[in-house]
Amino acid sequence: MPEYKGLKMPAKATAEEMRQIHIEPVPDDQKVEKAIQYLDEMRKKFRSFVLAMESCVKCGLCAENCHTYLGTRDPNNIPTNRAELIRKIYRRYFTLEGRWFGKLVGAEDLNLDIIEQWYSYFYQCNECRRCAHVCPFGIDTCEVTMIGRQILHWLGIVPKLHASVGAAMERTGNHTGLTKPAIVDTLEFLSEEIKDEFGVDVEFPVDKEGADIMYVPSSADFLLNPYTLMGAGMFFTYIGANWTIPSTITEAGNFGLLFDQQHTMRHNFTRLLHAAQKLGVKKIVWGECGHGWRAWKMYLPGMADLPIRWPITHIHDEVAYYIRTNQLKLDPYKIGRPVTLHDPCNYVRACGLAETMRTVIRACVADFREMYPNKENNFCCGGGSAILFDDPEMYQLRIKFSQKKAEQVRATGVGKDGNGILCAPCSICKAQLYPMVEEHELGVEVKGLIDLVGMALVWK
Repeated sequence: MPEYKGLKMPAKATAEEMRQIHIEPVPDDQKVEKAIQYLDEMRKKFRSFVLAMESCVKCGLCAENCHTYLGTRDPNNIPTNRAELIRKIYRRYFTLEGRWFGKLVGAEDLNLDIIEQWYSYFYQCNECRRCAHVCPFGIDTCEVTMIGRQILHWLGIVPKLHASVGAAMERTGNHTGLTKPAIVDTLEFLSEEIKDEFGVDVEFPVDKEGADIMYVPSSADFLLNPYTLMGAGMFFTYIGANWTIPSTITEAGNFGLLFDQQHTMRHNFTRLLHAAQKLGVKKIVWGECGHGWRAWKMYLPGMADLPIRWPITHIHDEVAYYIRTNQLKLDPYKIGRPVTLHDPCNYVRACGLAETMRTVIRACVADFREMYPNKENNFCCGGGSAILFDDPEMYQLRIKFSQKKAEQVRATGVGKDGNGILCAPCSICKAQLYPMVEEHELGVEVKGLIDLVGMALVWK
């Protein structure tokens, strides 16, 4: 398949890598026909997609509210123009005026170059849904992007990152390929770290049958965000919880939401429910991952293969409950540094966690400074929907996407003395913000919200 000149392309999965996620790549000479077939299936299934295709009036309000456009000034990154890449194909094949008048009404025949444009620009969208938040018609360009990515997946066109993560999840139950011995060894090491730094004995039970709580962390917490996992262990120990971590699903994320909702996301749901059933737990508590929490909270009820017999809550809700009921003693002066909060897009525009996070952070931090805009109006970190590509050209795009976030952080003044904390309560946000704060020289350290809970706890 030819590379579309001038486009920035994330590295693609090979045919063998696609087969590992149960897709046989479609030959180039069949891609156009198959793409039209898949597009037809999507328009018949999702009325919201048809709304997005037929209701946009090109008012342009989404342009100045999209951080990818503001960072790149690429016209195709204006949300309505990004949707137009698929809308013009929709018009050509599924509307009377498009079939009769073609380009006169903005309709266009599909070809391989346009499919390459889909791949480039649908994977430059962070799926943050800020455009939907400001659209006077409520058009959710994120849904257009998700449908475009699903069609590309069926064609066998997926970023190497997403395909490898999907395959690792199926093999091991986490994105990073951690085996049970590696999980246990890491947790034992973290127990020692907690004892050395905080003077507290914390155990991390693995696969404990009959536990009241099954905690599902992000696998990145084992590798990149250890204080998030340490904070969770300290919290559960503090409240005296009977809890466990399941070795078969140590992953709060769900990349299926980001490229393949039909198989990959459903597989993750099945694995979760089987683990809860096998261990006989009473409740599932979710770790820090924005898109993962959105997937489990909003999609699980309609896609689960097993009956859902367990309440599923987020760890932020759990901590906030104990704060509100005066069962958790936190000293906000233990963290003697200024802190600002990044609102993860999926938490605040999909899952209603804005005030919950503030209940927690205000109890943990004495010098808390809001960034603006915030809550539902917040800008994305620039890494949403797993746009975490490391190849040089795509990495530079990530930094451009984070320009608006950098401006927000800088305006709070928390990094003025090089001692501030940027709280990012989401695994993908952390992965994006670690390099971003260095590239933009913001003078802050990135921490999770549960990191701060562990640091502020006052032990009895």
